[in-house]
Amino acid sequence: MNITSKENFEKKYTETNFITNWLIKNFYKNLANLVKNKNIDSVLEVGCGHGFSTQYLRNFFPTQLIEASDYEQNLVDDAKIKNPDINIKRESIYDLQRSDNSFDLVVCLEVLEHLDNPDEALRELARVTNNFCLLSVPNEPLWRLMNLMRGKYIKDFGNTPGHINHWSRARFLDLLSKYFKIIDYKQPVPWNMVLVAKK
Repeated sequence: MNITSKENFEKKYTETNFITNWLIKNFYKNLANLVKNKNIDSVLEVGCGHGFSTQYLRNFFPTQLIEASDYEQNLVDDAKIKNPDINIKRESIYDLQRSDNSFDLVVCLEVLEHLDNPDEALRELARVTNNFCLLSVPNEPLWRLMNLMRGKYIKDFGNTPGHINHWSRARFLDLLSKYFKIIDYKQPVPWNMVLVAKK
């Protein structure tokens, strides 16, 4: 598994730049719109990172069961500090220690672009959900273009370190449709965000 540095994961949430803050708020506004009015009693976030996204999920689902996990122990430790009321553990997206059909919603935000085998990960997410999955990845080539416009990662043509998979909207939907039924789609700049259901 290819893992990006702590600074790249955390920076977008701790950045004081107005534009970055707006992009993050818009991301979670779109996420909330995708899951509103859905019958969801349990949520699993896979790849929770430092737990910032887990905090947002708790705000959306204040009374529901929420659990989370990440592959890196230091990220799990940080996420637990930010979310003391949520069960967060270390596990691989390729081998989730969960029963089949055990969560109403499985959330996987900005993880797949880092993985050596996204197909294997999607099969595992499909196994664990009993209904919905919500996934997001950077929207290429817009993601790289925005990095270049900010003067970031010039020698890598705007590719964020650790991103080994790149999807346009069409390619991401094609990938997901192999394992899920597409329910709804949002494109908060510069991401692809899709709500899918178990086939």
